[in-house]
Amino acid sequence: MLRLLAFLALALAAPAVAQLGEAADPAPVETATPQTIAATQDDGADQRITDRISGIFAELPAFADVEVSVSQGVVSLAGTVPKAEDIDRAEAIAGRISGVVTVENRLKRDVSISSDGAGITSLADRWASFVRILPLIAAALGVWVLVTMVGYVIAGLGALWHRLAPNSFLAELISSAIRFVFFIGGLVIALDMIGATALLGAVLGGAGVVGIALGFAMRDTIENYVASLMLSLRQPFRANDWVKIDEYEGRVIRLTSRATVLMTLDGNHLRIPNGQVFRAVILNYTRNPHRRFQFDLGVDADDDALAARKLGRDTLAALDFVLEEPPPEGRIVEVGDSNVVIRFLGWIDQREADWWKSQTHAIAAVKSALEDAGFALPEPIYRLRFDQRTRPLPFENVGEGKQPEAPVKHRKPASAPAQQAADTAPKDEISEMVEAERRQSGGGQEKDLLDQSRPVE
Repeated sequence: MLRLLAFLALALAAPAVAQLGEAADPAPVETATPQTIAATQDDGADQRITDRISGIFAELPAFADVEVSVSQGVVSLAGTVPKAEDIDRAEAIAGRISGVVTVENRLKRDVSISSDGAGITSLADRWASFVRILPLIAAALGVWVLVTMVGYVIAGLGALWHRLAPNSFLAELISSAIRFVFFIGGLVIALDMIGATALLGAVLGGAGVVGIALGFAMRDTIENYVASLMLSLRQPFRANDWVKIDEYEGRVIRLTSRATVLMTLDGNHLRIPNGQVFRAVILNYTRNPHRRFQFDLGVDADDDALAARKLGRDTLAALDFVLEEPPPEGRIVEVGDSNVVIRFLGWIDQREADWWKSQTHAIAAVKSALEDAGFALPEPIYRLRFDQRTRPLPFENVGEGKQPEAPVKHRKPASAPAQQAADTAPKDEISEMVEAERRQSGGGQEKDLLDQSRPVE
């Protein structure tokens, strides 16, 4: 009996011990349990789900071609939708309806071309929008044309721009800039009217990139154009000026928007790009009417070089075409192997005497004066001996007891009479050719940018 009572006490105490053990352990993590599906379904539930989903899809144009069927709470979607994302969207909507067990999605994207397809519908909508905006486009075009015409009218005021600008080239540049600014301004206004400012930004951005590429590709052309503008403003020379541009020498025919045209001293045409002219060292022989000539003559080393220098200087001073101020000069510049070199200098007025002719007559006059005064003008003499048959030198004959042969005396040609006046009148055939060409091409296509009314730099 006592044993039975002890067993019953242990049995009653076991649940309490178990509860204490569970209280000591940490609480278990709760996990989400799936929604339970009812074992039974109300009558008409499938039809109510079908009507609800169909009603929702009827309000959405993208689901107009979707077929809905429900059986035992399972929703089946069939048909086509215009976009791929509409497939997941339809499934999400159907799954949110109360009583839906699951959704079987058999929707596909409509890729067919039909009269009611999405692509055709979108194209039709765009065409309709374009037709509606045609009046606004016409108005924008009209504003563009009007603004551009105003720019052309303002740029056409040639007399005004020629009066304000220093030369005709700059006046034409101002007119072209005005036309361009009004053309672009009208385009900006027109695009803003139709709401195509994004297109304008793309066009301007593309134009900037193209402009940079063209700038690198046409660098020389742009440089010549800018140099032409600077040369037309500076006016470094006049037409028919005798100039030397780097190593090129000739008389200036004209200055165009691309090149400087020279006529060389041989009578040939020479075109130098204005970019090169602008950077070059320009020597102008015509700018100063007074010009100096010089030449070298050598007298014998045994002669009096100072006396020869004075005689040559006095001879130059006696010439009619040599200016008194600055006076002619003679300079001893070198002592050579067999002579003393004297450099004679004289000044002329190019308006009254030709430079080449003056130098020619001056050399002849000083040479004759020195020779007549007994000054020797030696020159190096070389004798070449090639073989034994060559005639022996005079000192060899002397060694054999023979008398040296007398040197052969060459007859000196008679000089021109001293009283004959030197013809140094300025007459330049190249200058006359340049003037004749400028008269003939006065109305040519290449406009001369040289302006006689502007001062030379």
